[in-house]
Amino acid sequence: MPTKTLQIPTTDGQADAFAAFPDHGERRPGVLMYADGFGIRPVLREMARELAGHGYYVLVPNLFYRHGPTPVIDLPEHIREEVRPALMAQLMPLIEAHTAERVLSDADAYLKFLTTQPEVGAGPVAVTGYCIGGLLAMRTAAAHPAQVAAVAGFHGPVGADGPNALAGITAQVHFGHAESDLTPEALGELNRALDAAGVDYTSEIYPGTVHGFTMSDTDAFDPAGLQRHWDRLLPLLDRTLANS
Repeated sequence: MPTKTLQIPTTDGQADAFAAFPDHGERRPGVLMYADGFGIRPVLREMARELAGHGYYVLVPNLFYRHGPTPVIDLPEHIREEVRPALMAQLMPLIEAHTAERVLSDADAYLKFLTTQPEVGAGPVAVTGYCIGGLLAMRTAAAHPAQVAAVAGFHGPVGADGPNALAGITAQVHFGHAESDLTPEALGELNRALDAAGVDYTSEIYPGTVHGFTMSDTDAFDPAGLQRHWDRLLPLLDRTLANS
């Protein structure tokens, strides 16, 4: 599986990024993958390679490149629950500094870069994200309805911008929520807002999961939750990007 470390030009400098893609020569549909707050690390590279193995060019940018290249903070090999608060204390200033204006400016740069790579075919792209990356994926899809055909968010605050933010979504959507993140009542409220906005979506709580369940380098990891994520994500991409 070919991989690359890349530099994406943005209005605020160069964003380092990781890309994985099939080794068959032909151009493939593009997928922009937003990492969780812990950023690009072995588990994200592995997930990108896994997705690329299904026939996609997957681009994973360093969300916090303004603060330095990956890794922006030192991470243990395994993120145990007892060390998470100290890590989040380091990350929260970076997350808070990543304003909506910066998110949209970066999204413009990431999509322009992705769609001009020689390995990427013409046509729409997909955006997927984990944790805070799920919210960034939603913002990207809303800002680029003509380009983004599919958007998926997993254990992320995907409804944080409120119902009005959903009006710009024309992509097909899947949300996989952690059981610890969303009550059934809150899920109902989110899904009613998606209905009101006319979004084509699936949105469900993954049973028995906690926040971060897709990430195998954390105590939150749930193998069944990760598999359910692939079982939802791959058909979404297949039906929206098949002709790209």
